[in-house]
Amino acid sequence: MMIIQVCVGSSCHLKGSAEIVELFQKAIEEHCLEDEVALAGSFCTGKCNRIGVTVQIDDEIHTGVTRESFKEFFSENVLKRISGEGK
Repeated sequence: MMIIQVCVGSSCHLKGSAEIVELFQKAIEEHCLEDEVALAGSFCTGKCNRIGVTVQIDDEIHTGVTRESFKEFFSENVLKRISGEGK
């Protein structure tokens, strides 16, 4: 199971982490990935960025995720990885 953690620390919160969580929830449902992806919040990972929210997928940390970049981010980092895992 893939674990996605969205930072909800104060810096990421101010940059829209709640909206990123909602986008993840909708995308996971739209692609019927509820049994393959676990979505959680996390406290600060220490990787704060000037732009966007920090997201950890399994052991990989990604910075700068925004509403505008979300669709491409989800496709590249979630859908491609899941389809590459034998699906």
